[in-house]
Amino acid sequence: MAMERAVSLALNSLVVIPARLQSTRLPEKLLLAETGKPLIQHTYEAACKAQGTCGVIVATDHPSIEEAVSRFGGEAVMTSESCASGTDRVAEIARSRPDVDIFINVQGDEPEISAEAIERVRFLLETNPDVSMATLATPIRSMEKLRDPACVKVVCGESGRALYFSRSPIPHVRDGYESVLHSEKPPFLQHLGIYAYRRDFLLKLATAPPSELEQLEKLEQLRVLEMGETILVGTIAEPSIGIDTPDDYAAFVKKMCNR
Repeated sequence: MAMERAVSLALNSLVVIPARLQSTRLPEKLLLAETGKPLIQHTYEAACKAQGTCGVIVATDHPSIEEAVSRFGGEAVMTSESCASGTDRVAEIARSRPDVDIFINVQGDEPEISAEAIERVRFLLETNPDVSMATLATPIRSMEKLRDPACVKVVCGESGRALYFSRSPIPHVRDGYESVLHSEKPPFLQHLGIYAYRRDFLLKLATAPPSELEQLEKLEQLRVLEMGETILVGTIAEPSIGIDTPDDYAAFVKKMCNR
């Protein structure tokens, strides 16, 4: 990572945090502020620690989030009602920023996203000019997580290029999962919800219709593979913890209060 930080950047990159007000399991979670700060502020401040970018923008669908971001001095942009996904919101920012080469999509509910993760996914595109999109993954070492459909799995080739994403355990191990689950290099990878896109490709992706596999698995990244594009996957040791449920948020508040 020290080498990555020292790289002289020829490309401009921007972090965009798509921020939707409504959430199913934890209503309006990005505005929860039991720590003294709204959740979106924690994510924004974490993203600002990454080096080598030209800034952080929150792309939101609701004035309440725009106001919350403005109150803590961040930059927020209201996106149109036609944006159906986080990718669409990032693409809308990209249309107005021709000066930016790489857009990094950071989920708004990941208040502990590391600067290293952001720098790593950006670096993958900077050093692989033939690749349009990059993301991250981390090893899976428990059967519970491997079987959990909420944990998205990815299988990569030797070069780190994604072969397939699924909610099912992949690859299937004919001789039993336990035989390789705790190996030094486990074959199971959890996909992490951070992406880096080249601007031209992002604009193309946002206008492409949902693909058949994408609709079956409910995984947007499969659209990219079905388009014949490459997703380069970097591996990191530990994932950041997203906030999806009341228990997740309670644990985060407790951690912040104990610091």
